[in-house]
Amino acid sequence: MGGGHSHGPSVSAGAAHRRQLLIVLAITTTVLVAEVVGGWITGSLALIADAGHMFTDVAGITLAVLAVTFASRPATDARTYGYYRLEILAAVVNALLLFAVAVFILYEAWRRWADPPDVEGGLMLAFASVGLVANAIGLILLRRGSKASLNVKGAYLEVLGDTLGSIAVIVAAIVIATTGWLRADVVASVAVALMILPRTVSLLREAIDVLLEAAPKGTDLDKIRQHILQTPGVLDAHDLHVWTLTSGIPVLSVHIVVSEEALATSGGGQVLDALGECLAEHFDVEHCTFQLEPVGHVDHEHATHK
Repeated sequence: MGGGHSHGPSVSAGAAHRRQLLIVLAITTTVLVAEVVGGWITGSLALIADAGHMFTDVAGITLAVLAVTFASRPATDARTYGYYRLEILAAVVNALLLFAVAVFILYEAWRRWADPPDVEGGLMLAFASVGLVANAIGLILLRRGSKASLNVKGAYLEVLGDTLGSIAVIVAAIVIATTGWLRADVVASVAVALMILPRTVSLLREAIDVLLEAAPKGTDLDKIRQHILQTPGVLDAHDLHVWTLTSGIPVLSVHIVVSEEALATSGGGQVLDALGECLAEHFDVEHCTFQLEPVGHVDHEHATHK
């Protein structure tokens, strides 16, 4: 006997902040192009590095917008879960590109250390200041949404990290303009590259975990099982699986052994209601599938996940 409370995830709180995300995306993309041009004009590797760091913002905010946009598309017979995994695939591509950018910056910094080229400190400071102002505007626009949506919070943290990178470039520009020490540009570029690498590794690890359908971070299967077994009418639970469909959307399936009395009373409907309410309240998992079974049915199944 099967049953389930399986609610397709509704558009999250991030949808309410889609406009802010798009505004920040437009500002950040514009400044990204400006910093690339500025790095080429001034000869500053730190500006190029900061542009690479800002590219992580553009990619991260784009993923946030895609998550909101595709979440509203209905599932089809061919894609029963809809298009949620596109966000994860994009994250993998993003991580690989960021890794390549960081490695290039570190190599170029090593090459420039011995013979640093001339850098226009004044122009470098101007371009970096524009980047800092743009990041500050982004933080203001996303601050409220970051408290309501994990998706928006991720974009907020992206911009916050780039703000630190812009500050590093500004410090380097001031040092070059006042002292003429050109290696400050190299030091700042290495600092920005080292900011990118940990975020790249973290992003790739999280994306791979989702693709491998690993249990969401912080999930305690034993605690979930205990709550299930405390539900009236439930005698046992097996084949418990929890995975992530896409960022912020955990999914659960489990086989539930139900007493004959519970099955006879309401066909298991009361058990389903109680299980759905319990998991949504205690574990923030609303997309659940429960297979109700009479005692002894497990003996007819293949290997199970205890």
